[in-house]
Amino acid sequence: MIPFDDALYHVLHAEIKKTTERIAFTDAVGFVLAEDIFSDVDMPPFDKSAMDGYACISTGLKAPMEEIEIIPAGKIPENKVVPGTCARIMTGAMIPRGADCVVRVEDTHRNGNQVIYTGTGTSDNICRQGEDIVSGALVLQKDALLNPQHIAILASVGAIKPLVYSKPSVAVISTGDELVEPNRVPETGQIRNSNGSQLISQIKQAGAIPWYMGIAPDTPEGLQLIIADALKKAQVILLTGGVSMGDYDYVPQVLTEFDAQIIFQSIAVQPGRPTLFAIRNHQFFFGLPGNPVSSFVQFELLVRPLLSRLSGYSVQPCVRKARLTTDYFRKNSRRMAIVPVHITENDEVTPVEYHGSAHIHAYVSANGMMLVEIGISSLKQGELVDVRQI
Repeated sequence: MIPFDDALYHVLHAEIKKTTERIAFTDAVGFVLAEDIFSDVDMPPFDKSAMDGYACISTGLKAPMEEIEIIPAGKIPENKVVPGTCARIMTGAMIPRGADCVVRVEDTHRNGNQVIYTGTGTSDNICRQGEDIVSGALVLQKDALLNPQHIAILASVGAIKPLVYSKPSVAVISTGDELVEPNRVPETGQIRNSNGSQLISQIKQAGAIPWYMGIAPDTPEGLQLIIADALKKAQVILLTGGVSMGDYDYVPQVLTEFDAQIIFQSIAVQPGRPTLFAIRNHQFFFGLPGNPVSSFVQFELLVRPLLSRLSGYSVQPCVRKARLTTDYFRKNSRRMAIVPVHITENDEVTPVEYHGSAHIHAYVSANGMMLVEIGISSLKQGELVDVRQI
């Protein structure tokens, strides 16, 4: 049994192999860039008006000006502005030759075709060519996680097929002859398989691609067949159940037969002690406990960080301090405890009702996990504790 920090270290420092692909920029949200993106144009691409108004010469504002042209956005100006003239211009339209400022419509008065400036001073109100970005400038850096605002940048520089890191594929295998799929009514001695659908949802939420492989029979031969199929499909293989020390817990044995190197298979945490991590040729195995809380928690603590790395970015767990609203006690302090809690906007934390690792319903009302270190059996109301938001 190893400390949790050691287990996390092994996961975060395992040698990984990332793959890349080019995809349509409109489908790139949630992917991570695998290349730098440079602008192929100046932005703005020309001097343009920052507002609706009149393009004119700043030294001639005291005299009436004759309107010589109307310039909407998208039109190339036809005339040059000279002293005594101006052009009506719309926001975003190209500044005509000769003009060095734009005055606001509300600072003018019209008299027929003449425009009289009534303001007391003006800035140029011109967005200059290249003032935001010059052609050839770096606009997005490699390893950026793409959000909608990044898609706008890709569109503006014509990067319609960016190179991104491929999303990792994850196979989910449930083990246990007592399990039936959720669409079946359990007979005596059977239970519905909740872990499979829970993990698939967590995989999707983590931005990876799930492959549900089904329920493996409690035999070495049956487990071998389903793992062999999973190895053809996925970079990461999650198994639930079959990792403890029971007579039918064949996962460690079968993984060894596949020449997988078992890095650890027991962690000093509660829940989730019988958690396994193994590696085979840049493919990774997690053997998660069969209880739903244990599999949920260990996915968040160990699996999600590996999926992030394979996706091209590393997420550092956000552990922060919050003030406990009630006393907390536990009988056994030999393992680090992961306690479901509710965290308020004021950074106050309250443990939710929790009956153990089979009580997944506790996490319906929880929005965080309190981390209670080894050796600590009690915490007092008002103490600052380490919490991690879900």
